[in-house]
Amino acid sequence: MEKNEVLVVYGNTPLEMAYSLAQAAGLADLIGDRKKRVGLKPNLVVARPADGGATTHPEIAGGLVRYLQENGFGNLVILEGSWVGDSTRQAFPRCGYSALAKQAGVGLIDTQGDTYTARDCAGMKIEIADSALAVEFMINLPVMKGHCQTAVTCALKNNKGIMSDREKRRFHSLGLHKPIAHLNTVARNDFIVVDGICGDLDFEEGGNPIPSGRMFAFRDPVLCDAWVADQMGYSLAEVPYIGMAEALGVGCADIGTARVRELNSSSDAPAMPRASGKARQLASSVREDRACSSCYAALIRALSRMGRNEINRLGGPVCVGQGFRGKAGALGVGVCTKGFSRSVPGCPPSASRIMDFLRGGPLAET
Repeated sequence: MEKNEVLVVYGNTPLEMAYSLAQAAGLADLIGDRKKRVGLKPNLVVARPADGGATTHPEIAGGLVRYLQENGFGNLVILEGSWVGDSTRQAFPRCGYSALAKQAGVGLIDTQGDTYTARDCAGMKIEIADSALAVEFMINLPVMKGHCQTAVTCALKNNKGIMSDREKRRFHSLGLHKPIAHLNTVARNDFIVVDGICGDLDFEEGGNPIPSGRMFAFRDPVLCDAWVADQMGYSLAEVPYIGMAEALGVGCADIGTARVRELNSSSDAPAMPRASGKARQLASSVREDRACSSCYAALIRALSRMGRNEINRLGGPVCVGQGFRGKAGALGVGVCTKGFSRSVPGCPPSASRIMDFLRGGPLAET
């Protein structure tokens, strides 16, 4: 498989689809030495099954593990770290990865409990999990889905799961886009399989799965994210970290150079859906300053459950983010806004708790 290729397979059987992508890419030849430590990095941002649109189908990792073991690779590990506020230890069993690891006899590493080493990522020091740094060939398994702050999350952003929670918080304090680009100058993206079976195209934590019945394989993470952004209806300008990563030499964002190879017919696949833009519409009611994704997403999710009249009655934007620490204000969400006149506590508070608070429930007086 060449660096500018895009492999596409259609269907709803993720294990078989992943296996066919590995075969078509000549994955065994790409890795080479059978003794290499091979890592598989899914997206398990929350502890919810893949049919909710947030997490990577475990069958995809299963299909790749089967292919690798059949081709003589035995030093395999699955590694991931959920977002701040969620537990990878809970995600592994709930998302099907504990059972997969036990059945296949592969290692399972929670990077939230790892040790970390600060690496120079093109001029930016970033703490990366030692288990990830020990991997010699990394298979990135992102979900094609939306994000309330970056519009799109795919291969490049999925590597946030190999950092410490304190580093994830710092990324948000730096505005996400630039540190994501720098992280990928060191984080490995040797082979990428994108789960496009039913990702939520608006919300990173899922809840609105959109069936698209397809998966993609890439070798270039920048081309991957540029391609996925285009498929979802976004321009490169709307997803700044893609162009920033290209400028740092991580890959090529010009999808016009991509050579697409379809492995089967798309006749039975649904038309490629586009993001609804709902998250961005709701963001107009939010004042955000360096918010962590888990807190920001919980707020957007709460607003999505409320009617427009209810939101208008709030009387102004809802503040969220690390930039509000030690400041006063009217209406805030999360521990960073505890100095506000009205604020819902938590790091992060749940969407249901935020919704009750915004609707004037008991928490409104705290």
